[in-house]
Amino acid sequence: MFALLLLAWAAAAHGEVTICQSTPVYEPCELSFEMTDAEAERHANPYETVEVRAEYRSPDGGKTMVMPGFWDGGRTFRVRFSPDFLGRWDLRILSNLPSVDRKILSFQATEPTRPGFIHVFNTRYFRYSAPNTAHFWMGDTSYRFVMIPWETFTAYVDKRAEQKFNHMRGLALGWEEMAKDVLADPMQPKVEHFRELDRRVAYMNAKGIAYDVLFAGDQNELVELLPERRQRERYVRYLTARLAAYNVVWQGVQEFEEYPDGRKVLKELYDVVRKNDPYGHPRSTHAQQTSSPLIEDGWMTYIVEQTSAASLESIDYEMHTMPVVNAEFGYENSGAGASHPHHVSSDEFRKRLWEAMARGAYTTFGNTGTYGGRKFEVDLKYVDSPGAQYMTHFYDFMTQTRWFDLQPYYKVEGGVAISLDYLPYWAEERKGVEFIVYMAKPGPLEVLLPKDGYDVSWVNPVDGVWTDEKKKFKGDRFQVPGPPDGAHDWVLYVRKEGKKEHWNKSFFLEARGVKPKEIETRDVPFAIQLPDLEALKIGESYEFNATLTKSTRVAKEMLWLWTAEVAGSGKTQRVLGTEQFGKFKIPANLADIYPATLSVRLLGLDGAGRLYEAFKAYRLERE
Repeated sequence: MFALLLLAWAAAAHGEVTICQSTPVYEPCELSFEMTDAEAERHANPYETVEVRAEYRSPDGGKTMVMPGFWDGGRTFRVRFSPDFLGRWDLRILSNLPSVDRKILSFQATEPTRPGFIHVFNTRYFRYSAPNTAHFWMGDTSYRFVMIPWETFTAYVDKRAEQKFNHMRGLALGWEEMAKDVLADPMQPKVEHFRELDRRVAYMNAKGIAYDVLFAGDQNELVELLPERRQRERYVRYLTARLAAYNVVWQGVQEFEEYPDGRKVLKELYDVVRKNDPYGHPRSTHAQQTSSPLIEDGWMTYIVEQTSAASLESIDYEMHTMPVVNAEFGYENSGAGASHPHHVSSDEFRKRLWEAMARGAYTTFGNTGTYGGRKFEVDLKYVDSPGAQYMTHFYDFMTQTRWFDLQPYYKVEGGVAISLDYLPYWAEERKGVEFIVYMAKPGPLEVLLPKDGYDVSWVNPVDGVWTDEKKKFKGDRFQVPGPPDGAHDWVLYVRKEGKKEHWNKSFFLEARGVKPKEIETRDVPFAIQLPDLEALKIGESYEFNATLTKSTRVAKEMLWLWTAEVAGSGKTQRVLGTEQFGKFKIPANLADIYPATLSVRLLGLDGAGRLYEAFKAYRLERE
C-alpha cells in the first residue's frame, strides 16, 4: 500500500510529470507522465520501444540509484522508487521521449514506518535495512495469490500476518491458463494483470509480508510463452521495474531443472535483474531438489531447496556460503487431500519443519487447502490448520533465540542440534551460549557442552508450551533418559540466559563469523563400490553403493549425497540420491552431446561434522 502522498501536479498537458511530495523511507514514491501525441504516434508499442529510467541522488553522500520505468497502459509511464535514506532526494529522468528527457524533480523521504528491505548478511543469515535488525524468514506458499478473488486474498493475507508469516511465494503470472492470456502477445503483456499484481504485493508489504517472486511456472513455461531471449529479458525487466520498489525477494522459475536450458536462461534473466534492481534484493530460483549447483554462475545470493532429506539439507548448508531456504520440505494435508508424496500429515510436517531448522535452513509452509496447486483451489477453512499453528509456535520460539548466530552442532546423541558456542580470543576452551536439540523420536539423549552452568527447558512443538527444569545444569555432559513424555517430538533448550540477553542488548547482530566446511582429503572413510560399470545410460536406473572403510560410530552416522555432472556441458550438476545405497536414475539433460564423461561425486558428512568426498567417472550414453 502506498504511503499517503500529496501529489504535486505541474499541469494537465501531456509530457508533464506528477510525483509524490513525500513518502516514508522504504516505501514507494511514484512519478508518472503521459506521452505526447507525437510520441504516441512514433511509439505504436511503447512496451517494446520506449526507454525510461530515473537517476535518484541520495541525501546520503550523493549516492546515485537508477530505477527503470515501466509502461502502464495507453500513453502512461511510471517510475516506482523507494528511498532508503531520510531527507531530500533529487532525480533526473532519462528517456527517448523528448517531452520528459532530462527533467529534474525532487521529493522528501520521511521517517520509516517499516524495517526496510531484506538483505543477506554474515554469510548464512538475513537482516533488514534498519540497523541491527535481523530477519527470521517464515514463509508461506500461495501459488494462486494473484488469481483468487480480492476478498479471499485479503482475508488470507490478514490471517497469515496474524500468524506471523513474513514471506509469501507465488506465481507472478498465475497458472498456465492465466499466464498464456497475460503473455498472449509476447511483446505487449496485459497491463491490467500487472496492476493487480502490484496491488496485491503492496497489500502484502503493508501487512509485513515480503513477496517471493516466481517469474513463471515449471515445465519450461517461460520459454514456451516467450521463446526469444529478448522477449524474456524485456518481461523480466518490466517485472523488476514494477516490483523492485516493494519488499520482495527473487525466486526465479518453478523447478528450473524442467527447463532444458534452465541454467542459461536463469543467468540471462538475472543479468537483467542485477542491472535493474538498485536494492539488490536476494536472488535464487526454485528447484526440484536444490538450486545450489547454480552458485558458480555468480548471480545467486541464497539457496532454495525442495527436500526432506537430512543429508541434502546438511551438506548443502555446510558446503556453501549463503543462506538456505527450504521451500518444500513438505506440504501439510490437513483434510484438503494429497497429490504428491510430500503432501504429508500435520504431525509429519511439524517434524520436518524442526528437522530442517536444526540442519541450518530457513523454512516455508504450505497447506494443500491453501497453497493453490494445479489440482487444489484455495479454501479459507484451512487457513488456521494445525500446521499453521505449529509455524507460529516455531516462530515464537526461534525469535527469542540468537537465530542469526546459530549453526549445526554435532556433539549430540539422540537428536539433531543447532547452537551458538564460541572461542574467546583470550581463552583456550569454547564457551556456550545456547543449544537447541530437536528430538523427533523421544528416547535417551546425550549432549556434550562446554563446561559451565546452564538453564534447561523442554519445549513442546505441538503447542509451544515450555517446561523449565527447576535446577540449572552444571557440567559438560547433559544426559537424560528421555523428554517429559513420549507422546510426541520435543525440543530441548539449553542456554545461558543471562549471557544471551546481555549479547542481545550489547552486541551487533553477529557474534561470530561463519566459515564454510572444508572437505577432508585424507583418510576418506568410504569408497564408491557400485555401479561397477564403464558406461551408464541416461534415463536408466542403477544400483549405487558406498562401502565404509572405517567402522567408527561417527562413520556409521554418515549422511550421504550422490551427484552427477558432465564437465564443460553448460548443464548443472544434478542430485542422484541421498542414501548410502539404492537404485538411482540417471537424469536426462546432463549434456547436449553424447557420449560424454559423467563424473559421479559422493559426499559424506560424518557424525562429527566432517565432510568427505569420493569421485568415479563413467561413460555417459543416450538411452
